[in-house]
Amino acid sequence: MNFCSDNVTGISPEILAALADVNQGAAMPYGEDEGTKRLQTKFAELFETDVTVFPVTTGTAANALALSVMVPPFGAIYCHTSAHINVDECGAPEFYTGGAKLLTIPGNNGKLYDQDLTKAIALSGIGVVHHVQPTAISITQATEAGTVYSKSEVRQIAEVARTFNLSLHMDGARFANAVAHLGCSPADITWRCGVDVLCFGATKNGAMAAEAVIFFNPDLAQTFSYRRKRSGHLLSKMRFLSAQLEAYIDNDLWLKNAAHANKMAEKLATGLSKLPEVKLYYPVDANEIFVQLPEAVIAGLIADGFKFYRWEGEDSLVVRLVTAFDTKEESVEALIKAADFYSVAVSGKI
Repeated sequence: MNFCSDNVTGISPEILAALADVNQGAAMPYGEDEGTKRLQTKFAELFETDVTVFPVTTGTAANALALSVMVPPFGAIYCHTSAHINVDECGAPEFYTGGAKLLTIPGNNGKLYDQDLTKAIALSGIGVVHHVQPTAISITQATEAGTVYSKSEVRQIAEVARTFNLSLHMDGARFANAVAHLGCSPADITWRCGVDVLCFGATKNGAMAAEAVIFFNPDLAQTFSYRRKRSGHLLSKMRFLSAQLEAYIDNDLWLKNAAHANKMAEKLATGLSKLPEVKLYYPVDANEIFVQLPEAVIAGLIADGFKFYRWEGEDSLVVRLVTAFDTKEESVEALIKAADFYSVAVSGKI
């Protein structure tokens, strides 16, 4: 009954089996094994175009290293105020870019919007030596608010990037949840919309520890291998990282896992939204729910053993609930039932 995060889960059985399989015998190190080499072809098939793929162990490393090849030390990266690269990565993007600056823009439902980006970039002082220079835009798919950019929204942002000669980065820690929600091909929401680099997440959706930096623009990938090595993310036993990613995309496991997580979030949101004094903060597109609950309901749920985060401080009435690939439907139903019980108690009807 832990709804704190999709990071609290174990490993998807299919991925665990793949790790056991690859554990047999010897294999060449540092990505020279056959499994790692297969990833290039497998991801090219998945995205319907030639790609350059680099496995890394964490989402923070994926984002920071991707941005390091996109932005010079005097560059600016435009992102949403709540973006993971801004709030939750301890300055890693700034460190690995050698000092590039994150310029944040607020936006409804956790999203950047083309008109806000256009205005900010136009007023940034392009070519003025006293100012950092706009170089990249980073969007999060699905967003930190649990919402999903539509294809048209990504295209509009990409058009801003092209207008000002910027690169477009996508933080896809929950990319699977976004694709499952949209029901489109992964190509349709990335390179066909103008995305240059995608950080393709797996850890939150069933992997043990595996992410992939996927370059659709090969020019940006030229120095990435050296930066990955320098940062300590070129694993000697890379086969164990690659085996996770291969099992993750084989037989559409990534989409099956994400679809289940999304379904559980939708069920949870629907059940809670029927209760009095309950307010959903954002549309529930993926597997995160932000909801305002009465204090007595929050206290009751915690006392019953449900785990989740208060999202705006320890006294906040806004909580975040996250579902995952292995969330049990009975756990969702139990939370709804308990919330209903305490909601009725608050109203004085029992």
